[in-house]
Amino acid sequence: MQFVETQILPQYNDFGRSHGIPHVQRVIEKSLQLAKTVGADINMAYVVAAYHDIGMSGPRAIHHVTGGKILAADQRLQKWFSPQQIAIMREAVEDHRASLSHAPRSIYGKIVAEADRDLAPEVVLTRTVQFGLENYPEKSREEHWERFAEHLKNKYSAQGYITLWIPNSPNEQHLRELRNIIADSSRLRREFDRIYEKEVKR
Repeated sequence: MQFVETQILPQYNDFGRSHGIPHVQRVIEKSLQLAKTVGADINMAYVVAAYHDIGMSGPRAIHHVTGGKILAADQRLQKWFSPQQIAIMREAVEDHRASLSHAPRSIYGKIVAEADRDLAPEVVLTRTVQFGLENYPEKSREEHWERFAEHLKNKYSAQGYITLWIPNSPNEQHLRELRNIIADSSRLRREFDRIYEKEVKR
């Protein structure tokens, strides 16, 4: 934990508010809870969560692949884990992304994928606005609204591509709440306006 907290987590300061320290800390916390629930190795789940977005240092489209390579190449982890464990953790980082077409290859991939889907509506809506502001600063307010609404529909609506991998996780209830908001366009616009105003004033 000392190694991760001093050498790995500080790198998330470079990834903006949408993928920064608070995000990785939430993913770690949820990963540990899920690991205990399913009987997985706590230490492996911790490392996978800590490295899951480390690939954001490169192109976002392949950050899951880049993150797996970074984990596998980090020789410092060999002090605590076997080559087989490191290979499993690499696959788990590669498999965490919501838009992947295949299921995670191990329970560790399922744990981090589930933990990464922090589906509390306030978290999802806020991170979506933050990501837009960070990556598309040239867009107008209305263009941000259009991107926000389209992203939420494509990913989180009843027709969206998101998949939950661990039954009866807290995400199931959160996803139902989020889908109710997305289905109500007037409410969704109000939520966008509220969060947008807050974020642009930071």
